[in-house]
Amino acid sequence: MDTRSALIVGAGAGLSASLARRFAKHGMRVALAARNADKLTALAAETGAAVYACDTSKAEDVAHLFAQLDGPPDVVVFNASNRARGPVAELIPHEVERAIAISAFGGFLVGQAAAKAMLPRGSGTIIFTGASASVKGYPLSAPFAMGKFALRGLAQSMARELAPKGIHIAHVVIDGGIRSATRQDPPDAPDSLLDPDAIAETYLHLVQQPRTAWTWEIEVRPWVERF
Repeated sequence: MDTRSALIVGAGAGLSASLARRFAKHGMRVALAARNADKLTALAAETGAAVYACDTSKAEDVAHLFAQLDGPPDVVVFNASNRARGPVAELIPHEVERAIAISAFGGFLVGQAAAKAMLPRGSGTIIFTGASASVKGYPLSAPFAMGKFALRGLAQSMARELAPKGIHIAHVVIDGGIRSATRQDPPDAPDSLLDPDAIAETYLHLVQQPRTAWTWEIEVRPWVERF
């Protein structure tokens, strides 16, 4: 597939920034979307990306986002998530509802809009960003696990439905912490955090896979992470 454009939803300074840089370097026209679009100014200037404001939990926001794009994107990455932490007995219901709305319902809204855009031409790639919590529920983090488990189910269902129609659906389980400017490897544990640029290479590989050997799910973890 001649991949010319990519939309990253839930963009920020971490993995999304690495994806934007890698896609732009590969010659793609990049679009970035986030609830707070102002935070993307520097990244947009660096990558030449277009920037849009979008709350993924709102159907009207997602519809407006796709309506503003310069044609159907070849690649859509859903990277939005939200957390509500604490003991189950003490969680605040509306905060849990918000976390699931962004992580899971938002994934559905973006995935649906992307599928509608890609189905007429019979090609495209939609990638959902998962986490350790996609397959392992941790204590004090039930809402995050609920959202990520739902997102994984969505990706699997969409893959079975849309792959025969030419659309590649992939789910990436990021099993471990991601290195950032504020989170560096401990001196006694080098390379114990995932390198966001290395993860971006994996996403690009998924985009470039021939349809005779598509991956619906892949896990990435640092070499010291326990399975």
